[in-house]
Amino acid sequence: MSLFDNTQYAFESKSDAELQRAYYLFKLIGNSTLTNLGTVFFKLPFAVHIPFVKTSIRGTIYKQFVGGETAEQGVQVAKQLYKYGVSSILDYSVEGQTEEADFDHVKDVMFGLIDMAKNNPEIPFVVFKPTAFGRIALFEKVGKKETLTADEEKAWQNIRSRFETVCREGFEKDVNIMVDAEETWMQDAADELTDEMMVKYNVKRPVIWNTLQMYRHDRLEYMKKMYEKADREGYFLGYKIVRGAYMEKERARALEENYPSPIQPNKAASDRDYDNALRFVVEHKERFGLFAGSHNEDSCALLIQLMQEHNIQPSDRNFWFGQLYGMSDNISFNLAHMKYNIAKYLPYGPIKEVMPYLIRRAQENTSVAGQTGRELGLIEKELKRRKK
Repeated sequence: MSLFDNTQYAFESKSDAELQRAYYLFKLIGNSTLTNLGTVFFKLPFAVHIPFVKTSIRGTIYKQFVGGETAEQGVQVAKQLYKYGVSSILDYSVEGQTEEADFDHVKDVMFGLIDMAKNNPEIPFVVFKPTAFGRIALFEKVGKKETLTADEEKAWQNIRSRFETVCREGFEKDVNIMVDAEETWMQDAADELTDEMMVKYNVKRPVIWNTLQMYRHDRLEYMKKMYEKADREGYFLGYKIVRGAYMEKERARALEENYPSPIQPNKAASDRDYDNALRFVVEHKERFGLFAGSHNEDSCALLIQLMQEHNIQPSDRNFWFGQLYGMSDNISFNLAHMKYNIAKYLPYGPIKEVMPYLIRRAQENTSVAGQTGRELGLIEKELKRRKK
């Protein structure tokens, strides 16, 4: 029997109606043909301007996976979750911006979120994507060490400034700042920037946290190399460790542009490196902060076991579990019941602007073997339990 089978704990925050809605939504998502048709339609620029489409999205997939259109609405959801011991990470899920004014706006949003998170256990982290602060093509060019034009150099310095000011604000207000991972072709520049911030601000504890996607075959060695550097120079590392979100896109691009794929040969290799990363962090706990982002019950159970073996208390502020809002509530709420630090990734933003995020969630549920079936089975079990 799994540690995460107790459906009473898993769904205690949901009404019967909310459970029924989730059941039918996961049933729909589980049909890959319908999901593929839906995602193609939602990608059309006119689709979300059609009233019935917008209403349909808002009442189904948006309501399941998104905390609301504004930070204030997200905070209300976070308050509800925290009643059950589950914290939240408010994620301003806007992607694909290209203008400097838009990037500056995201920076200002981050300042507001940091203020919300200060001294607030409901919101233990503030997160941003590197490309929320600048164009992905510029990250790619910097990562490849290519010469920048004068305009590009100015834009890059603007990106550095946004990174710096947000990280400094988090440091000064003692709020954890998490930097999301993106595609490999822009990740090197983001890693360098984030490590720079770690050196500067992780002087007493992990405040700045980077993200490692273990579907990449090089990430475990990268983490070990960064540990050697941090141990030598005397600063702390914070890492959110995930399996990853861009695997199919990565493989297709590598094939198209004829370079070696950065992706693991199979899921077993990703699982192996993920679990070995957990082991490495726990074995070197004095230098690390860990946020284990996973919907994999075996990996979550492994981390519980490792923490127990290495005398790490469930309440240790440097060790966290995390799942996405709307998914794997059986893991999140059972962890909370066991008093472990657990935070839901809670995206918010206007429907049109969070569509890329929602499409990834729908595709993720169809591509991860057993995920949708597991969700459905647990919901069915709880609905039957409530009828007794």
